[in-house]
Amino acid sequence: MANQKPIRKIIIVGAGPSGLLLAILLAKQGIEVELLDGATELDRNPRAAHYAPSAIRELRRAGVLDDIKKDGFIPDAVCWREIDGTYLAGLKTDMSDPDAMQVLPLDRLVKLLNKHLTALPNAEVKMQHKVVGIEQDENEARVRVETPEGVKMFSADYIVGADGANSQIRRSLFGDWEFPGETLQDQIIATNVYYDFHKFGYLDSNFICHLENWYMVAKITTDGMWRVTYGDKWGLSNEEYLARQPQRYEEMLPGKPKPGDYKLVGASPYKLHQRCAEKFRVGRFLLIADAAHLCNPFGGLGLTGGIADVTSLYDCLMAMQKGLADDSILDKYSEVRIKKWKEMIDPVSRANFRRIWAEDAIPERDEFFTMCKKMENDEEMQKQGAGFTHLLNEDFSPYFTKQPNGTTVA
Repeated sequence: MANQKPIRKIIIVGAGPSGLLLAILLAKQGIEVELLDGATELDRNPRAAHYAPSAIRELRRAGVLDDIKKDGFIPDAVCWREIDGTYLAGLKTDMSDPDAMQVLPLDRLVKLLNKHLTALPNAEVKMQHKVVGIEQDENEARVRVETPEGVKMFSADYIVGADGANSQIRRSLFGDWEFPGETLQDQIIATNVYYDFHKFGYLDSNFICHLENWYMVAKITTDGMWRVTYGDKWGLSNEEYLARQPQRYEEMLPGKPKPGDYKLVGASPYKLHQRCAEKFRVGRFLLIADAAHLCNPFGGLGLTGGIADVTSLYDCLMAMQKGLADDSILDKYSEVRIKKWKEMIDPVSRANFRRIWAEDAIPERDEFFTMCKKMENDEEMQKQGAGFTHLLNEDFSPYFTKQPNGTTVA
């Protein structure tokens, strides 16, 4: 019993990218993993998914990067333009960088991760398992779950809430309405469409700057599907937003296309949130990704930040498993990840968004574009810019009570 590992089993709630990725990493270390999700099937929405360099390293560590590269692609650049298409500034991708950004729609990533996870003998994914309550004591955490066979109780050493913005784990810990932050008074509509932006000189990722007709357009599949996310009036119904889509496309997009000029795959109106839970650890319950924090999608820091949570939590759990730290390292996980959200994810994502439409952000925008132009001829600046997202990660070894060589830390 003296050599028994402190973690035998972990339950992860939520079969999204962060939950699946954490499950793969843990299962490969011999920990029993049970992943529960209330949906009948994995997410099939082909949302845009740009995986930044920090996320690429984690996907490589999980052993899934090669498969992502087979199905995805490296975007050629990101740039900013005027509404008439005039190029303002941009950053080209270093195609030789092993950590270069990859693009693969989220539904394809989730399917790929699920395939890797279910191939592991000590991991199991259970769909149609909806968490409706939680409890814990000093020995284990438990979730009450609605299943096709009725309500059941599941238990583990730790339970991780990776169940998205409406997380039942977070709600059960703090209350239904306790998610500090704000809902921005900006409406966006995210669409997926087949339309040849390249013929208008657009690069793979483009931010269009305009006081009213701002939008983001990015290629997300190798066969030519693009993600177009644009703003619209505040206060309309979802039906009204969807009815306005053809008009908005014609007003904004190059070539002023009419419905017969493109193939619309899907459209989803949604609100923008900047929120962060007060704690990411309560006893034997832990939070990651959208269950823990939210930000607007401009710049991709939501998904990137979620994968950074996975990196940090996995490192802390493995330190416990190897006897390098006690469970207080999980409090440090919570502290560090909240700090990263407050000091990086929240302010940077807000600045990314405001840069494309806010009149009072024009001075900052001009300064940012000047920096981008300097980077075009400065290789060192390019490397620093490409590696920005690595700052979202944290080396937790200084917080360990022991070092790998057996030295005890005072």
